[in-house]
Amino acid sequence: MSLYGELKRRNVIRVAAAYVVGGWLLSELASMVFPYFGIPDWNVRFILIALALGFLPALVVAWCFVITSEGVIRDAPISRSSARRLDVFTVALITATLSLFVAGKLWFGIGPAEPQTVQVESEGDTDQVRAQYPDNSIAVLPFVNMSDDASNEYFSDGVSEELLNLLAKVRELRVTSRSSAFSFKGKAIDVTAVANKLNVAHVLEGSVRKADNRVRITVQLIAARSDTHLWSDTYDRELDDIFAIQDDIAGKVVEKLKVTLLGASPTSEQINSESYTLYLQARYLGRQGSAESLEKSNVLYLKALDIHPQNASAWSGLATNYTNQAINGLSPFEEYFDKARAAAESALSIDPGYAPAHANLGWISLAYDNDVAQAARHYARALQLGPGNTYIIRSAAVLMRSLGRLDDAILLGELVTERDPLVASGHHNLGIAYFRAGRWDEAIASQQTSLRLSPHFLGAHYRVGMALLFKNEAAAALEAVSLEKDDEYRVKGMSMALYALGRQQESQARLAELQEKWGNEWPTEVSHVYAYMGEVDAAFHWLDKAFEIDEEGLSEQFLQPFYQSLHADPRWPKFLEQVGSLPRQLNAIEFRVTLPD
Repeated sequence: MSLYGELKRRNVIRVAAAYVVGGWLLSELASMVFPYFGIPDWNVRFILIALALGFLPALVVAWCFVITSEGVIRDAPISRSSARRLDVFTVALITATLSLFVAGKLWFGIGPAEPQTVQVESEGDTDQVRAQYPDNSIAVLPFVNMSDDASNEYFSDGVSEELLNLLAKVRELRVTSRSSAFSFKGKAIDVTAVANKLNVAHVLEGSVRKADNRVRITVQLIAARSDTHLWSDTYDRELDDIFAIQDDIAGKVVEKLKVTLLGASPTSEQINSESYTLYLQARYLGRQGSAESLEKSNVLYLKALDIHPQNASAWSGLATNYTNQAINGLSPFEEYFDKARAAAESALSIDPGYAPAHANLGWISLAYDNDVAQAARHYARALQLGPGNTYIIRSAAVLMRSLGRLDDAILLGELVTERDPLVASGHHNLGIAYFRAGRWDEAIASQQTSLRLSPHFLGAHYRVGMALLFKNEAAAALEAVSLEKDDEYRVKGMSMALYALGRQQESQARLAELQEKWGNEWPTEVSHVYAYMGEVDAAFHWLDKAFEIDEEGLSEQFLQPFYQSLHADPRWPKFLEQVGSLPRQLNAIEFRVTLPD
């Protein structure tokens, strides 16, 4: 008899089938039950490994023993009844496994919804999480969408971001911003390496399953230095309970990190659950930044507000959309800035303590109204209400720049890049502050960091080139600006670099192109080139044009190094007074920043 025939006669093949089906049933049961008891997912992997290791021994036992009516007996005669018992047992296991799988799918959408992953390179062992990262520091990683419907990703992202925002309200906690934390989205992570990159001692991660009006959230808090679980839990609730879940998770994190609160623990904004879901979806779409996604986002925000007009978050999100549409030329400039202001004011009429709405109005005052004093009032209030919000701190650094307080702007910029190390815009803004302060090498280093994080970051190559130009490295400056993807910056930068290299005809050709294509919209850009070339009258002519059209950013022009040739001219202080940038005017604006240690 062949080996296959003997394996079949001794029921080894039937035992193998029963073993595989039984293992499947056990793993399905474990994956469903373990989350309810806060048992980490790695225990399911342990069960699978144990089953795999036991497979060959099971087959050996099947060869040597026979299942009879009297039990499992060695060297017993092999009968058809023992084979039938194995067949019945295997069919029962298959039926039970399929029933469990189908029931799970119908009840809560349980199924194989593993995210695609890209491995993050490990940066060493836990000792590399530096000791200076305070114990009260934490990053909330994007929760994994475990729903059957991939389009529910907006909900899993939204829940993790709302948790992040809630924890950021705790003055005693240092919370990494969404921008840096979400850079690890969709990646298999080494917790210690992630914590090292984000400068934090703790990581909060989890998953979300949403099916109809039910939601299951599994969450775990990890101490990065030791890579140990401090706490984990699973919440299986109706969607209406989402705010209670978020508040409970935030409270547990504060408790486990042994944070002593100076005030009451922050709580979630109570919103109608349907309005809340629409708000999360609208915010998700709005962040995609395209003309189409912004319009779709606006529609969803307005639907959310129809259901729950007191949704301050939706009003503030709408204000952000309108501002982005105006700045990026996607909608009429004045009309959409006015709509943005009205939406932000609606948010504050509902919740006067809503920090993002104050930040909305601060940006509108700075970018649209050219009213630095009003911007300072709004940002001061926003920082008081949201001291841990890195977006607000970054905006405050820009405001400090407009006030001429470059040392303070640099300190705030350095704080942002420490707390938000993986966001290119933070390094870019810090590089601008260094450039305005004449710290050329630091300006170059910051812009190069922004390019490492985002190789196509607009303006970064140009700003590297300008710093090199002021270091009298004209050839290197020309090489840098030639890489710039923004057409206007590239043409402008090349005009100045070519001038410094003595290639006058080429320089003038670039300057003519700059005037023709962008001079009507951005007169100060043309003025920069003339001022750098020492053509003072032409520089003032284009500054007058900028004042006539009330060009965005006029209040910061006094800081531009390009204008050094204008400083001794009597027209310079008159221009500064026109735009409110004389020292006495700026010193009259009160703006103090008090942040947690």
